[in-house]
Amino acid sequence: MWKYRWYGLLVAWVAGAIGAVVVFTMPDRYEASARIYVDTQSILKPLMAGMAVAPNVDQQVSMLSKTLISRPNVEKLVRMADLDLKNQTKAEQEATIDRVTSELRIGSVGRDNLYTLSYRDRDPETAKRAVQSLVTIFIESSLGSSRKDTATAASFITDQIKTYEAKLEEAETRLKEFRLRNIQLMNGDGKDSASRLGELSTQLERARLELREATNAQAAAKARLESERTRGGGDSTTASLLQESAITISTPEIDSRLDSQRRNLDGLLQRYTEVHPDVITARKLIKDLEDQKRKEMAEQRKNALAAPPSMGGGNAGSLMAQELSRLIAGSEIQVAALRARVDEYSGRYAAALNAVKTAPQLEAEAAQLNRDYAIHKKNYEDLVARRESASISGDLDVASGVADFKLIDPPRANPKPVAPNRLLLLAGVLALALAVGVFTTFVGSQLRPVFHDAGELRLRTELPILGVVSRLVSDAEKRRARIDLVRFGVASGGLVAVFAVGLSIMAILMSKQVG
Repeated sequence: MWKYRWYGLLVAWVAGAIGAVVVFTMPDRYEASARIYVDTQSILKPLMAGMAVAPNVDQQVSMLSKTLISRPNVEKLVRMADLDLKNQTKAEQEATIDRVTSELRIGSVGRDNLYTLSYRDRDPETAKRAVQSLVTIFIESSLGSSRKDTATAASFITDQIKTYEAKLEEAETRLKEFRLRNIQLMNGDGKDSASRLGELSTQLERARLELREATNAQAAAKARLESERTRGGGDSTTASLLQESAITISTPEIDSRLDSQRRNLDGLLQRYTEVHPDVITARKLIKDLEDQKRKEMAEQRKNALAAPPSMGGGNAGSLMAQELSRLIAGSEIQVAALRARVDEYSGRYAAALNAVKTAPQLEAEAAQLNRDYAIHKKNYEDLVARRESASISGDLDVASGVADFKLIDPPRANPKPVAPNRLLLLAGVLALALAVGVFTTFVGSQLRPVFHDAGELRLRTELPILGVVSRLVSDAEKRRARIDLVRFGVASGGLVAVFAVGLSIMAILMSKQVG
């Protein structure tokens, strides 16, 4: 590489000269900037908390600042700032958009919602117009985005409300049809089918017991009447018969009223619970009628025992026959009523038994229908509430705004150029020129290599070395070598010195501009 040092130095000088010319001919660029403060606090929002949806304004503004430099916005900015007046072709328009996109900057200062908007251009007034347009787009985009989001949300919620309203109507129709199909199996007293079946079983057994008692009393009265007719009876027989037949004494009128009230109680129990006032009143009336029945039966028994036995046997037998006939007639009425009650309870028990068999399926179907209806109703009510909340939120945004944009520093162009940094660029040119010179010597050494040592030659060629011819260097040649070295040093130092002087001059000029 040392052999080709002069070639490398020449290339370094040429590269340095070219780089310096390029640096000094680069046009100056001016920067315009503005600062905006976004106030996201509003007194209305805490007052409307819980009634309106409060969006995350900080996040919206932050996202807006990151997505503001988009192609549609840049195209709008180019038109607003008249940056496309000199464009004649589509390619020039695209180049302008790409250049503006690369020169626009939006920066956030800390966490205080303070944003800096800047743009660089060769003309300071053009840069100022671009920043002013960018400020306008920044404010308008935030307001338009908020209102568009509110309208979109309201439209979506309205569509969902219509959908769930149709679903709710369908669920109500299915539930109504199910209740109409199974209206005879619906219990209004809150009891399940098993409890209802047990209650009807108890009532049926009690009615059957009363029927057997009445039937036995009727049979006993008929047997006594038949015995009396066959043999006749005296006073003692009459008294004995009256005493024994006292157990068959009946009260048809009270029994009829009791049967009517018991039927009424059964109907009430199918609709109400035990603590309902009508149920309590019906049970109290039944108890009063039962007490009245016991009193009348005791009175009839007392009257029968106190009947005078002074009549003759024929008359006593006739009186006994009449009394037994009356008792038999009353017992027949009571038996007929009890048999009707047993038949009614038997029918109800059979129906309840069938209902118990189908109850699980009906209960599962009813639970499914009620669950679907409850879900659709809840979603419908929630959506209606959210629609009202979205409406209030939209009105709140219109009244208070998403945020208050305050222009802290209006758009202003720096009268002094901010680019290019010629001091830094010259230092880079020097480093690049030296690097190019070194690279040139390296390339020359690789293209035309020279061996300065016999051992290296033998290693590279892998051939035996027969001998080495030495060359004696004269004093004149040594003097020329020293002079050449001095020249190379001066030429190299001159390159560095020229750039050093240029850097110094640039530093002085820049310090004067700053001052």
